[in-house]
Order: sequence, then C-alpha cells, then structure tokens
Amino acid sequence: MESADAPARRRRARRGQGRHLGEGDLAAGKSTAARLKAWILFEDEAGQSLRPPKARTWSRRGQTPKILVSGKGSGRVNLAGMIAVRPGCRTRLIYRAIAYHGRRNEKKGFRERDLAGMLDAAHQQLGRANIVLVWDNDTSHRDAAMKKLIAERDWLTVFYLPTYTPTLNPVEGVWSALKRSLANLAPHGTDALAALVKTRLRIMQYRRDGLLDGFIAETGLGLEPP
Repeated sequence: MESADAPARRRRARRGQGRHLGEGDLAAGKSTAARLKAWILFEDEAGQSLRPPKARTWSRRGQTPKILVSGKGSGRVNLAGMIAVRPGCRTRLIYRAIAYHGRRNEKKGFRERDLAGMLDAAHQQLGRANIVLVWDNDTSHRDAAMKKLIAERDWLTVFYLPTYTPTLNPVEGVWSALKRSLANLAPHGTDALAALVKTRLRIMQYRRDGLLDGFIAETGLGLEPP
C-alpha cells in the first residue's frame, strides 16, 4: 500500500495517515478494518440545483409534457454523504445538507471542519468505534488543514480512491437514486428543495430492502475481510 506522503513510505503505517487505495490494496484496507474492528465509511459530496434532472414520463401522444422551472438565482443544495458498513451490522447512510441561496457571505459548501464534524458525528453514532474512511482525492480531502484534522483523530484511518474512479464509491449510487427521485419536480425555492432532498435521503436511510448494500455491490468491491 502506498502512503500519501513520500517520507511516510519509510515509516511504519499508523492510524490517521492517508493512503492511496488501488485495486490491489483493497485486501489491505479490509484487513485494517478487521484488525481495528472498524466501520468502513465511503464518503462523497454532491449538489442539486433548482433545475430538476430530466427523466422519462407518460403523456398523450404528440403532447410533450412541460414543467416550468425558474432560472433565476443561484440556489443550490450541497450534500455530503457516507455509507457505513461493517460485517454483521446493518449498513448505514449518514448525510448532511447545506442550502445555499446565493447570498453574500453565505456558506457555499462543505469545508474541512464541516467534514471533520460530520466524521465526529458518525464516530458517535457508530458507538465510538474505529473508522476506516475511503474517499476521493478532492483538494479539501488532502490539504494541510484536513491532514491536521485527521491526525488529531486516533480512531480514524484514511484511504484515498484512485483518481477518476467514481464507480468505486457506493455513495455515487445514493446520488444517482436521489436525482432520479427528483426528476420532473419543480420545487418553489432552495428551502423547498432542501426539504425534499432530506426527505428522499431519510427514506433511503431507513429502508430495509438492502438498497444500500446494493449500491456497494454495484462497485464490485467485496468488503468481507480476506
């Protein structure tokens, strides 16, 4: 397994240190989770604007249905989600949403401390167990501020997905299902969109039909320890 920083390659691996997760490294990641009795958390961020995703629908022949959507403003709901999995436990979905109305000095998205706070909440929700976090190479995941926050959490081990491999992250399945559920809807403003998004995610959160496990299966990753 390759460490995130060159000098770290010459040091003994330890918790709180980032690593690149290649195809051949999955077994090592699973072994780490098994050794630490940890939850594996896949994390990703996304967003939804007021313009709804396109989708198919029914209508009379020759009469294309139309939905009026306001193009004004820059309202958007920014999302951060985690799928938490551990053998023998129910798979969990944890999420946060920030409604951005386009106002001056308003928070536009998730910063390093927001993500760290979300990890702290997940740590509490999962019984203060160790966590193996798997996420992409976004700047906010790798900069000095994030590395410092990671190092301060001895219960956290971080792996980075290879570049341009969204298909390896099951949270992408959550975003895909969410966008399909919002198709052909025209919410009246950013707050209405935020409420709708949270409702859809809450429904996924409490489903017992294996939906979240299905998102993991779609990645082709086997998460049982080697």
